[in-house]
Amino acid sequence: MVKANQSINPRVGVIGAGKVGSTLAQRIAEKDLADVVLLDVIEGMPQGIALDLMEARGVEHHDRQLIGSNNYADLVGCNIVVITAGKPRTPGMSREELIEINAKIVKSAVKEAVKHCPEAIFILVTNPLDVMTYLAWKVSGLDPSRVMGMAGVLDSARFETFISLELGCSIADIQTLVLGGHGDLMVPLPRFSTVRGIPITELMETETIDRLVDRTRKGGAEIVQLMKTGSAYYAPASSVCLMVEAVLHNQSRFMPVAGYLQGQYGLNDIYMGVPCKLGYKGIEQILELPLEKSEIAALRESAEVVRKGLEMVESLVGFD
Repeated sequence: MVKANQSINPRVGVIGAGKVGSTLAQRIAEKDLADVVLLDVIEGMPQGIALDLMEARGVEHHDRQLIGSNNYADLVGCNIVVITAGKPRTPGMSREELIEINAKIVKSAVKEAVKHCPEAIFILVTNPLDVMTYLAWKVSGLDPSRVMGMAGVLDSARFETFISLELGCSIADIQTLVLGGHGDLMVPLPRFSTVRGIPITELMETETIDRLVDRTRKGGAEIVQLMKTGSAYYAPASSVCLMVEAVLHNQSRFMPVAGYLQGQYGLNDIYMGVPCKLGYKGIEQILELPLEKSEIAALRESAEVVRKGLEMVESLVGFD
């Protein structure tokens, strides 16, 4: 049965046919969530990937259409647009160093996409995530509830993985919460991280938790160091797919995403990772948790790094 808020044939645009974008297209199609338009500036690449995914339908048994394109006009009718385009991190490169290159890419992509699907909800994946999400919102002219960034879902998933490995228990029983900017100063919250409802502070020593928190903060960098010439894409794609599903199916799910703060947590005019309720309208609610003084201080320290990135974007490419 089709829900009242859900179109019969939903459509998701994915801008950037690199490893995150192409894996996301596969996830969306094989979960039978929506048709996918995979867009990239490189001629032939998105078309080839889309055709390859279409040819897998006989094995995966779904009827979703996948279109590869170099033309933004093909985004017409998209309910959601996900932007993964941009330069990935290389070993030794911080997210902040990516700003000048990726800001130009994101700014152009958002302006073109909004022309053809002004009713869409936008999800940003390009790094530095929080800065690029703010830029996308400013450039798009959309209500901030319709622009969000994928950050906390991925960071929380990494934290859950490390806890599962440490305790030797099923990850299905673990729920974690990571707030703040998507960088080295993110704020994992052990008090709100549980195993079958039991806080991990009751299951592990403080030293162990601190070690897992540190590994979570450096989760992306650890993969970059191992791969040498690339960065993570399976877990990021799965994280975005979860957000896409929550919006398309109007699930009203609470998950940590980069949302626009207007006084929550004492922060204004900034995108940061916070618990948000996602539904077909986008971010329907931002949940403000009763944080301790040390947690608030860590969140504000993370916010300062994001603000420095915003200042750099404004000086380099502007928000208009």
